[in-house]
Amino acid sequence: MRLLTKSRFKLGIECPNKLYYTRKPEYANNKLENPFLERLAEGGFQVEEYARMHYPGGILLDDGYDYEHLAQKTQELLQQQNVIIYEAAFLIDGLFIRTDILVKKGDYVKLIEVKSKSFDPDDQYTFVGVRGGLKSTWKPYLYDISSQKYVMQQCHPTWKIDSYFMLADKSKVASIDGLNQNFKISNNESRTGIQVVHQDLGQLGDSVLGITNVSDIVSAINDGVYDVLPDKSFLESVNYLKQHYIDDTYASASPIFSACKTCEFKAKPTDEDRGLRSGFRECFTSQLGWSAADFEKPNTLDIWDFRKGNKCMQEGKVFKEDLSLDDLGHKEADDHISRTERQWIQIQKDLNNDYTPHILKDELRAEIATWRFPLNMIDFETSTVALPFHRGMRPYESIAFQYSHHIIHKDGRVEHQSEFINVEPGVFPNFDFIRSLRDNLSKNQGSIFMYSSHENTILNAIYIQLIDSDESDKLELMAFIETISHNKKDSAIKWKGDRDMIDLLDVVKRYYYNPHTGGSNSLKYVLPAILNTDSKIQDKYSQAIGHIGLSSRNFAKDHTWLHFENDEWINPYKVLPPLYQGWTEEELDNLVSKMDLVGDGSAAMTAYAQLQFSEVQAGERAEIKKALLRYCELDTLAMVMLYEHFIHIIA
Repeated sequence: MRLLTKSRFKLGIECPNKLYYTRKPEYANNKLENPFLERLAEGGFQVEEYARMHYPGGILLDDGYDYEHLAQKTQELLQQQNVIIYEAAFLIDGLFIRTDILVKKGDYVKLIEVKSKSFDPDDQYTFVGVRGGLKSTWKPYLYDISSQKYVMQQCHPTWKIDSYFMLADKSKVASIDGLNQNFKISNNESRTGIQVVHQDLGQLGDSVLGITNVSDIVSAINDGVYDVLPDKSFLESVNYLKQHYIDDTYASASPIFSACKTCEFKAKPTDEDRGLRSGFRECFTSQLGWSAADFEKPNTLDIWDFRKGNKCMQEGKVFKEDLSLDDLGHKEADDHISRTERQWIQIQKDLNNDYTPHILKDELRAEIATWRFPLNMIDFETSTVALPFHRGMRPYESIAFQYSHHIIHKDGRVEHQSEFINVEPGVFPNFDFIRSLRDNLSKNQGSIFMYSSHENTILNAIYIQLIDSDESDKLELMAFIETISHNKKDSAIKWKGDRDMIDLLDVVKRYYYNPHTGGSNSLKYVLPAILNTDSKIQDKYSQAIGHIGLSSRNFAKDHTWLHFENDEWINPYKVLPPLYQGWTEEELDNLVSKMDLVGDGSAAMTAYAQLQFSEVQAGERAEIKKALLRYCELDTLAMVMLYEHFIHIIA
């Protein structure tokens, strides 16, 4: 029996054509399709178990995936005048949904959707913007709960249903240590895989969850105030997607740039070798009339930060050769590469099969001339979780548990000068982290570098934590932070340090483009691009650490960073062992980067969360800690390689 479930409804909203390819083994699917691991990694299951504790006495429907059985059992329970059900199931007319928490009192029903996302209850524009449109970050969740209410109302027309989100409340603080650790990742047979240590909510202190009524927004969506699919109301979208899914027919919907850019049904060469079909290829053949040759031509889907991609696709401009400077909204800059100039450089190099880097040598040379030796490369590893590890912390408040620090001396020597890691369960690391960073960065007055603004953001967060702390040296620590960072735009306190960290990502964007990055500016892509471009980097780092005078705190002197196999230089990250339960860093970054407040470093964040549970065996704990140290060391060594590459290309 084919039913449009809420997950398939969500997929159909992304792109109706995807419904035809989903769950068909003959089609390649590059999306990590493991809902359990996805929700476990983002903390969704822990928040769900925590939310249920706010509504005790509920009945959990955890009887597998027989939709008809679950719906029937739900209807039996609903015969009670008053009842609380976790995972209530509703089935009608080809539609199937399950609710996180349902509270029934007579004919009045609370529909409560639990999410690990955070919200600020004082922000009146959380879900609907100033101009009255639904916020894009919340649309999928609002459509989700709207579909649940619609199906429930169809099953029970006389019910009065109010719709609520239960979310991590950023205005609340944990009043106990170890709130997160009360929900332990377990191998038990429950659906969530979470073992709840204390079943009584009263033992967990003040709640950090908040509930917010979204009934008016849901009613507006269901009443057709907002289009869901282009030019289709909610009801029209539901019927359209339902019919195509039940009949197993291809929707033949017009391509949507954002959905096509991230389409999971693209077949890689390894997929094709296994005989898997490409839904993306079939879709573009059908919708755009592409020939086999067209799939070899450079198209717009990989253009960096292409904000006009949707407009150009609607105008039939999908190939890079079709674009003009006007299509980009082109704006020039005198002393750096503007965003649209960077896009145009990418387009022209792809069209001309030109893989040489584009460099503003004079401007880059002038920038580097302002840097003071020794150069300090730093990288932080941090964690943000919905349910705090420590008393006094808010949901998604930052924990800084690790850093790596490389130094480049004026004579070219490279030293892994210092590092810090604290992954002990129950220990709040931030203030010891900043003390260690101060002690090591204060040993010289050289320039300090980060890659992206993450480190500056974390220092701002620790600064605020220090204000509210009773640390005896908090004024000294705050003063140190002020010397190496700058305040965030919305900060009430203003500062810009004499050694304000230099963002190498910003340097890359302003002066350098390497076609081997495929348009990405992430260091995880920039590093392999350098390795494929710079023969001096290749020669140096294909030798053992001990032979090139490179110090290391986590690798033996005979370790070699670069290896050449199958006509290519292997990305050093790919030869490191997995950080978390067999998942590679790339897999976890792809998974967790879609979540709130998280980007690169997802593997480290997930490994840290794992180490907060005392059940981790000593041997496994030691191996994870060792792997974390190695990954973080490579992060700052990659920054060293980037600097050395800059020196080579401006010489």
